[in-house]
Amino acid sequence: MIDASSFDHKSAAFHTLGCKLNFSETSEMSRRMVNAGYEKVDFDSIADVYVINTCSVTEEANRKCRQIIHRCTKRNPNAKIVVTGCYAQLEAEKVAAIPGVSLVLGSNQKNDIVEHIEKITNDKPQIVTGEIMHDKTFNPSFSSGDRTRSFLKIQDGCDYFCSYCTIPFARGTSRSGSIESTINEAKCAAEHGAKEIILTGVNIGDFGRRNDENFLQLIEALEAINGVERYRISSIEPNLLTDEIIKHVAQSNKFMPHFHVPLQSGSDAVLKLMRRRYDSSFFAKKINTIKEYIPDAFIGIDVIVGVNGETEELFKESYDFIKTIPFSQLHVFTYSERPNTQALKIKPVIPLQERHNRNAMLHELSEEHRIAFYKKYLGNISTILVESSEKEGKMAGFTPNYLKVEIPYDPALTNTIQSVKLNMLTLDHQAIQATLIG
Repeated sequence: MIDASSFDHKSAAFHTLGCKLNFSETSEMSRRMVNAGYEKVDFDSIADVYVINTCSVTEEANRKCRQIIHRCTKRNPNAKIVVTGCYAQLEAEKVAAIPGVSLVLGSNQKNDIVEHIEKITNDKPQIVTGEIMHDKTFNPSFSSGDRTRSFLKIQDGCDYFCSYCTIPFARGTSRSGSIESTINEAKCAAEHGAKEIILTGVNIGDFGRRNDENFLQLIEALEAINGVERYRISSIEPNLLTDEIIKHVAQSNKFMPHFHVPLQSGSDAVLKLMRRRYDSSFFAKKINTIKEYIPDAFIGIDVIVGVNGETEELFKESYDFIKTIPFSQLHVFTYSERPNTQALKIKPVIPLQERHNRNAMLHELSEEHRIAFYKKYLGNISTILVESSEKEGKMAGFTPNYLKVEIPYDPALTNTIQSVKLNMLTLDHQAIQATLIG
């Protein structure tokens, strides 16, 4: 047990790079440090400790981490800088060599952050990592601080080893808590004021596989929690998105008609190179099943462009396939070479400029679909969960099917569900202007 008084009310600031899962874990670390006596301050403030939770999906994510560390050292040269997350796990020695870094924590050492900070000395950077591939520990977490929503970590790690991806090396093999323990975490999130919970993890459809439980059983159990008005399912692999899960969302009053499904490529040849576990026809059938049972569902799709082996002809094949899918928005990623992945052995290597060109093509297609999806609901009545932030006299919220809606700012409406009429798109086409009803 750490004596809170020993920290003399030192301040700590936190920054998160990457996915929703990282936000969940950063929030857990901040709660532990506050409970140990630290004062949480804004990341742009002068703090005694800076905690940076990193991503390593692309080289750009690594570069951003290094930039942030440099900014922290300029802001307070005497601060303790703690770097954790995927970049820290994968390249601990390289991270420790960055000037100013005091402590490098591996992926499964986050929960013991207070104890590790207490042991920091001024001699040299300390590295505390573990053999993540052999670690079966699951550390639950949920984000708090935004009263409206919470990212609830239900699963960690991945057993898939796609050829382009380092996530299994950064987070280990798939593991999760029990339904009972996950329900308890969700109740804690609700007690912190969250009206909406987003289920997150590395491969959430794999939930419970080693416990003789499954994802469908989990979402059925979550329905009964008081205080949570809405749930959303974050990215779920198409081969794990069963028809039973889709049907449950279709009849549920709490699970929103919103799906995020990674495709990665519409070319079967590229999918095979990626070591994905489905082909394009399977994916199309899954998306069409969603639309069959939930016609108004928002469907976001992940795509990676420019992977090794994606020739011009194969990209065109992918592009043409994606055009046939009834998606609402694409999340387009430019391929970035990751160390120790099998994709590095694949030829041809696509020039960087060509990767960016393909990204731009799919972004343009995505905007066409997203704006068309938004326009489809103009004039309709819907509901939004109102968020607290204010911008130019407006505040925003999302409809069940993930339309971003703006209404006049009124702080009394924060974290409430309001009925609205969807009037018109904003000038930048990023949201719908609406009026309150009743």
